[in-house]
Amino acid sequence: MENKKLFKIGEVSKMFHVSMGTLRHYEREGLLKPEYIDENTGYRYYSSKQLEIMNTIRYMRALDMPLTEISEFLSNRDTDVMEEKLLKQKEIINSKLYELNLISKKIDHRLEQLKDAVNSELDKIRILKMPTMKIVMLKDSVKPESYLDLEYPIRKLVKNQREPLVFLGKVGIGITKENLIAKNFTNYNLVYMSLDKEDVYDGDTQVLPAQKCVTVRFCGSHNDAPKYYEKLMEYIEENQLTINGFSREMTLIDYGMTNDTNKFVTEIAIPIE
Repeated sequence: MENKKLFKIGEVSKMFHVSMGTLRHYEREGLLKPEYIDENTGYRYYSSKQLEIMNTIRYMRALDMPLTEISEFLSNRDTDVMEEKLLKQKEIINSKLYELNLISKKIDHRLEQLKDAVNSELDKIRILKMPTMKIVMLKDSVKPESYLDLEYPIRKLVKNQREPLVFLGKVGIGITKENLIAKNFTNYNLVYMSLDKEDVYDGDTQVLPAQKCVTVRFCGSHNDAPKYYEKLMEYIEENQLTINGFSREMTLIDYGMTNDTNKFVTEIAIPIE
């Protein structure tokens, strides 16, 4: 062995703020072979050459470059290769930034919805103009005795999507106009998913225009809804209003957010004219 300055694996670990396990992993992957391994003790020693390689690895890992890409570069160091790797990594990072921006917007939406739900005025019937809503609809008979009963319809709604949809608190169920008039409040005919503006959905969507609705919010879930439908229908009849579409029923706070059923909030909205 040449008489050169060598560093123990523990020293290299401290220099680069990585674990000794990480250094051994790099060795197994063929990225960073020690300058010298003591045959008797198995101790690993690194020279300035390995420190330079480690610095390159750390730089490329900071760019979130996979070890396979780093290995390829170390095996074929060249400015053109480095430029290619960096441009490719920049594309990946830009894609991640786009995804993170979408997630940030979704978090903002959920915070707004949660704040609105927590401050709900319960058991009060009101006429509100509901905003335009872009939805994906599935016409299917559903009896949601528990929140788990919606899992299968939800899986059908998101089937074959290239991008995962975060729909916490965004899935609703509905009763057709005909069943509302017939006062059949336990036969749900459709499941829908409300999409945020930034959601990309591969498939048929529809836009519900802004509509006046008779609404109520209550503490509970879908099991508690029938008696509130009765109250809404009484209000509609007493005020000589006309139903103009299917009901929109959505749990705003449920098991997805809390185990405390006393904090559950569900909203029903029936379009009118």
